[in-house]
Amino acid sequence: MYLEHFGLSEPPFRITPVTVFFFSGANRGEILDALIYSICEVEGIIKVSGEVGSGKTMLCRMLLEKLPRHIETIYLANPSLSREEMLYAIADGLGLNIEGERVGIIMQNIQNKLEEKAREGKRIVVLVDEAHAMPPDTLEELRLLYNLQVGNFKLLQIVLFGQPELNAKLDQPNMRQLKDRIVHHFHMQPLSRNILESYLMFRMRAAGYHGPNIFSPNAIKLIAGASNGLMRRVNILADKSLLAAFVEDTHDIEARHVQAAMRDSELSSARKLPDKKLLLGSAAAALLLFSLAAWWMLDKPQTSLRQTQDKPSTLAAAPAAPLPETQSIAAQPNNALAPASIAVANQMAASPADIPNPTTKKPSLFEQRLAAGKQLLEQKKAVASIQLFYNEEVKPERIEGFLKRANALGKLPEIYLLPAKFGGKNGLRVLYGAYPSIDAAHNAVKDLPARYQEAFATSTYIF
Repeated sequence: MYLEHFGLSEPPFRITPVTVFFFSGANRGEILDALIYSICEVEGIIKVSGEVGSGKTMLCRMLLEKLPRHIETIYLANPSLSREEMLYAIADGLGLNIEGERVGIIMQNIQNKLEEKAREGKRIVVLVDEAHAMPPDTLEELRLLYNLQVGNFKLLQIVLFGQPELNAKLDQPNMRQLKDRIVHHFHMQPLSRNILESYLMFRMRAAGYHGPNIFSPNAIKLIAGASNGLMRRVNILADKSLLAAFVEDTHDIEARHVQAAMRDSELSSARKLPDKKLLLGSAAAALLLFSLAAWWMLDKPQTSLRQTQDKPSTLAAAPAAPLPETQSIAAQPNNALAPASIAVANQMAASPADIPNPTTKKPSLFEQRLAAGKQLLEQKKAVASIQLFYNEEVKPERIEGFLKRANALGKLPEIYLLPAKFGGKNGLRVLYGAYPSIDAAHNAVKDLPARYQEAFATSTYIF
């Protein structure tokens, strides 16, 4: 009804999950990247929890779209399955016809099929939505399925999406074996008032809006208070506020429009959410694991609508990827990262090569830092650098996102890209800083930006 009035091509605040409206702020993008890395590279069951309407199903849909092709998914949307029904659902997802077979035969057929998939280089992941409603016996059967392996290779990966009640269920004594196998836990935090404006305008832009911000500060404050930061409630209130503004023939969303939406939605008083400290603590896994996984995620398509958030979070550390060459020296773990400019880097930053030519197309950030890395090698003034991560393929469009974030942090001049060979493949090293000695590079690790300190398993790289 109001689409033409606001210049929209589609409704911006629909509550049905549509992946083009995935908002990567409020830690969502980091959680998605960390989930993809965990599924592809790390063993162990994964748990994602969040309040009703916090965006778990949308995250699950994004996961289905973004996982690499060698990852095959089985999506269990109905958690209220008995043990046998769940086995039938998984067997059906694997393309098996086991109708009427007893449980033991079903399990054997599933294992045989999983082994066949493993030989083909495939990895199977079961995504369980609304896992908090799954019966304990069914959850226990999932644990038994997770135990299937060939040698040291697990045949099945499991991701549980559920409300906070899932945590209480896993705390029960009879669930301790399943809980012990959960290696990563991510929590979907509500949207803070500070980021709510970005979320609202992101959805508007994704729906085709090109004008200025239309939500007044008072309107945003009311939406934040009535929704408790839960995306579904935010969407309902924003949608009805747009309708109220359309009826008034205005393009500005004021407090009175939100108040009308609140009355219509009966959302004037939101229920109390869990303690903030608990939310921050349970969200620990996302930011650190995302950072560790950054080198791997360079192969993942970046979205032009990606929103970034600097709010830190705590998370369980994931194992660091080993460096393939003896040329790199392992840095001390858990060092704080902070800026570490030296004369070499300053000279590089002042190089004429960094001055853009107005008659030519401006080079991309990837091209700029690749040229800086080449200059670094040619000048032979640096002995060592800090390797943040490496990638076994060179895909410039994939690293632009990382470089843009480095630029936003004011650290882009410290980043150098060096071509490298990994098992005969053309790869890329991502380095930070240029130092006159190995000891200087080693000592500078503690001065890296805090975000990099949490993100990467760094090493000292010798030129």
